[in-house]
Amino acid sequence: MAATEKLLAASGVLYTDRRNFYVDPQVTKELWTDVSPFTTLISNQEQRAVPDPTFKMFEHRNPWVKQEFQAHEDISSDSGVLPADDTLPDELQIKSILGLASSVDSSYIGLVCEVWDSAKTTNKGVVTITNIGASADHIIIKNLTGSSIDINANDYFIVVGNAHGEGSSAPDAWSDELQVVYNSTQIFKTPLQVTGTLEAAVLRGESSELARLRRMKAQEHKMQKEKAFLFGKRVGGTGLGEASYLGGNRSANVDEAFLDDGRTDVNGNLIRTTYGVISALEKYGESTATHDAQNVFTVDSTYSYGSFVDDMEKVFQYVPEAGVKRAFCGAGALGYWSKMAGDSGLAGSSGWTVNLGDMKRDSLGFNYRVLETPHGMLQLIPTPALRGPYNKYMAVVSDENLFHAIYRPSMYQTNIKQDNAFDGVKDQYMSDEGVGIQLIESHSLFKITA
Repeated sequence: MAATEKLLAASGVLYTDRRNFYVDPQVTKELWTDVSPFTTLISNQEQRAVPDPTFKMFEHRNPWVKQEFQAHEDISSDSGVLPADDTLPDELQIKSILGLASSVDSSYIGLVCEVWDSAKTTNKGVVTITNIGASADHIIIKNLTGSSIDINANDYFIVVGNAHGEGSSAPDAWSDELQVVYNSTQIFKTPLQVTGTLEAAVLRGESSELARLRRMKAQEHKMQKEKAFLFGKRVGGTGLGEASYLGGNRSANVDEAFLDDGRTDVNGNLIRTTYGVISALEKYGESTATHDAQNVFTVDSTYSYGSFVDDMEKVFQYVPEAGVKRAFCGAGALGYWSKMAGDSGLAGSSGWTVNLGDMKRDSLGFNYRVLETPHGMLQLIPTPALRGPYNKYMAVVSDENLFHAIYRPSMYQTNIKQDNAFDGVKDQYMSDEGVGIQLIESHSLFKITA
């Protein structure tokens, strides 16, 4: 055989099934390796076994930290003016009470209050409450300032202490109740199935199709929980009647049924679902920009460095011990902050700009970037579940006020299909879990529309 014929014959082998095309026939690259950073965080941060699929938690908000009320109307006497030399008390109706007894009683006697205008920009003077009025929510006040005080409707009275005369008796005591919040666990099932023939086959990609599916479905199971823990809305329960959630210092309760018998599956079994942190913030969070407890923010085309500083002041008003909060971001949100950290970022008059650090890897295994703010550090964590309409969302959480609620721990159930005719294997991942969300004010939500 000529040399050329040998070369042709050897080359011909390259066009037959004798070729091994695969660099590593037992390795498959995955598009997403870290699909559920939020679930990873709460699972490693704190896990709690809950005694019932619907679980309750106590909260307390230290109402005495912020004690204030507003004037319901102009002061009735002296044409709305409290004279400097007033030796007689004046009566005033009040409203919007925070951090004190919800209706005026003798516990108000002795309180010393600064009087501020309705915008809280002008300090008008200082008064003390000497008694309660004859009508509901009326107080008797005296001027402690060396000049007259013009008291108008919606003026703020901010408590700055209390003062009592020598030999005076003690005022009535008051106390606030603990608040109750609740959530439910949710049953997650992710099945997998292979035939006996497929499992016995010699395969490339991975040698065992069952092993491949187990790994793949484990990731899917985590992603399903991730989405529920972020976007879920609670339904179902255990028939404990009506319950209310009182968020922050807001006066209105948000009622929702603790049991909804109408939410059932095809066989009439009750379905219960868990509240996710984003859904809870959207329903119970405070979005009013002028509210001290604001924790839902909209970032639009008018957003400025000043807006950024003001918002971060509210985000970090309940400062975590380490001064760091984690922020789970969609790609659009992460991209927005990255652009703001560029040369044309949110520059303030001081010359400061948003400073975004390089990508790092957390000890739990997910990536993050550090966003420096004047009030604390945010760890921006790319979150694959935040896609589509949530692409520009950012959920800032306080680790200490979140936990992984477990009624039945995750398990891998084998051979769940018992049909004699089935030649194969059917298994499933099963979990009965939820997320515990406490002190909603300590968490924040950013919706970026810019």
